[in-house]
Amino acid sequence: MISYGRFNILGRELTIAIVWNNKGIQGITYSLDGIEFLEEQISRIINHLKSRNVRVNLSQEESEYPELVFMVLTGYVSNEEAFKELSLEGLTEFEIKVYSWLVKNVKRGEVITYGKVAKALKTSPLAIGGAMRRNPYPIIVPCHRVIGKRNKFLYTPKPSYKKFLLEVEGWTS
Repeated sequence: MISYGRFNILGRELTIAIVWNNKGIQGITYSLDGIEFLEEQISRIINHLKSRNVRVNLSQEESEYPELVFMVLTGYVSNEEAFKELSLEGLTEFEIKVYSWLVKNVKRGEVITYGKVAKALKTSPLAIGGAMRRNPYPIIVPCHRVIGKRNKFLYTPKPSYKKFLLEVEGWTS
């Protein structure tokens, strides 16, 4: 199923879309630029899930999930608490390991480089970048907190979105 929520934050309208089922959240996307970009991202999530043999119900239904994601972004719910709501369907063991580590170790308002995450998990920065690029749970799994050297915003459809999320969390470059 798909649920939507619209929220105002820092003078911008943020639209959050959640793909979910009875096991929990299957995917999250958001837009600061209206519905067209959001629909592109929903298609990306659905294609990603289907490529991993995860069933997706495309009917629209209200849920509390968009509000939950917004509450994570604004700091009222921790990433660790919200992580329990994720279905984790179709993820590899490596992705689960990376996402779990990130949720537990990189807190709101902090950033970390791909290299430092890679060192902590004994893998390569490129592998971490790939996991971040495939992250179906942005905001709850805070891939926006992982940046390149010299504060470069990599592996994201819109670097300005990554910067916006960090600004909401109080990060300054």
